[in-house]
Amino acid sequence: MIESPPDFRGVFRTDLLARAMYAEGAGIARCIPAGVAVPADADDVPALVRWSKREGIALMPRGSGSGMAAGAVGPGVIVDLSRLRQVGPVDVDGRLIRVGAGATRGEIDDAARREGLRFPVDPSSGAFCTIGGMVGANAAGARTLKFGATRPWVHGVRCVFDDGTDVWVRRGAPWPIGVPAVRRLSDALSQISAQLGSEIPAYALTHVGVRKESSGYAIADTLRADGHLVDLLVGSEGTLALFTEVELSLIPVAGATATILAIFDSLEAATACAVEARSDGATACELLDRTFLDVAATDGPTGIPSHAEAVLLMEVEGESAGEALQAMTHLGARATRHGASEVHTAVDADNEHRLWALRHAASPILSRLAPRLRSMQFIEDGCVPPDRFPDYVRGVRRALDHFEMPGVIFGHAGDAHAHVNPLVDVTRSGWRDRVHGILDRVCELTAVLGGTLSGEHGDGRLRAPLMDRVWGLEARAAFAHVKDAADPAGVLNPGCKIACEGDQAITMLRHDPDAPPLPAVARAALDDIERTRRWNRFRLDGLDG
Repeated sequence: MIESPPDFRGVFRTDLLARAMYAEGAGIARCIPAGVAVPADADDVPALVRWSKREGIALMPRGSGSGMAAGAVGPGVIVDLSRLRQVGPVDVDGRLIRVGAGATRGEIDDAARREGLRFPVDPSSGAFCTIGGMVGANAAGARTLKFGATRPWVHGVRCVFDDGTDVWVRRGAPWPIGVPAVRRLSDALSQISAQLGSEIPAYALTHVGVRKESSGYAIADTLRADGHLVDLLVGSEGTLALFTEVELSLIPVAGATATILAIFDSLEAATACAVEARSDGATACELLDRTFLDVAATDGPTGIPSHAEAVLLMEVEGESAGEALQAMTHLGARATRHGASEVHTAVDADNEHRLWALRHAASPILSRLAPRLRSMQFIEDGCVPPDRFPDYVRGVRRALDHFEMPGVIFGHAGDAHAHVNPLVDVTRSGWRDRVHGILDRVCELTAVLGGTLSGEHGDGRLRAPLMDRVWGLEARAAFAHVKDAADPAGVLNPGCKIACEGDQAITMLRHDPDAPPLPAVARAALDDIERTRRWNRFRLDGLDG
């Protein structure tokens, strides 16, 4: 039994009920942790980290539990940072906001909008995901097409490094080299740069042509002339330091938006249009593949013809309604030139919401499928160079068909980034072999196409053992060097991003009917969380007791 850390003022529990409540997140994994720590405030975290290093006990930071890649589900002590929810006043002139790591993206954006500003990175989980998790995974979303992922919007991070040192790391400020972990990181980066040459080869540390990337460490970004330690910390998934506060850059709210729904009889035509949508100024361009449309149609008429192969949902914005209308007209004409059979437009909020409703239709439908079918997101974050996107989608379809497994494909087509929900019949003999077979084929497909396995959800424990499938030896050695420099004791989220010996991508699945049962109270609570997607509001009744 792990003893409560001395000098830690928060809640620390090791009973089975508390641990079981943190055994799952939004992804496929289940693992009962060794304990749960809930810091009282940001100043409480250093004591926990010092204890962790002294005792050799792993810490796994967690916000809403909405991560898909099992970065916050594992065997160590969960550090629940979701109570660090303060949202500071908006610096309107500087367009900055300082928030706690547990503040949700929705809360932050609401605060900014009251001052005429916004935080433009908006993952689909934005209403409940925490900013600490977004920064940890370098999260993205539909509007990454125009605004990019989280990394460039992070101005500063308050970090607790492996020895408990609590320090802000900010762009425009010198690196805090007096911190031992930062000094070691600086030395490691210098060594990597020297080994790879003064100009870091793009092929070594990046996937060339890929528009979204949350796999590995952003070493190449950090070593650019305008790079900073902040770039390395963003996307590190709690493996280099724990984050307790974040400073974010903001931009003005859009004057007006407009939406286009274009229907295509050809996947190639749809993806060709999507690639050009970015150059036309689209803020978002979402693909709904035939597989998605079929599932959506099971809930009633969608208005999409049965022969359609794909739908694109595209959004534009402007400083005025006229400017947005002009951009919409231009993009709609682009879709028609690419062979769209139908183009529907909306310029007011109600009609825009109506068009986007199709994009959000599948999740509740999937939750109502026959009990034997389980949506398992184990190949859910692939991103490839845009000209290879049709090959990727068709390749995923072929893998699903080969193993006779239905699935739903959708995603951020403008970034050539797809989400895939295989629907696994867990009552059918050999289902585990089919899951592993699909994973193997899609990993091979992604590598052949020059893509990444993680466009926006991070490596976590799901993809860490698969790094050798898409990253070369030089990159993996550099990633391991960075991890060892920041965390030589190996207590900061071990097994996440850098696999431990013997780790496998798929081990215990929460949908596995043969998995050991959780306590009934915990199972009921987790089922309720999954149904309502209220991850950030989850609290164990009586946890403080």
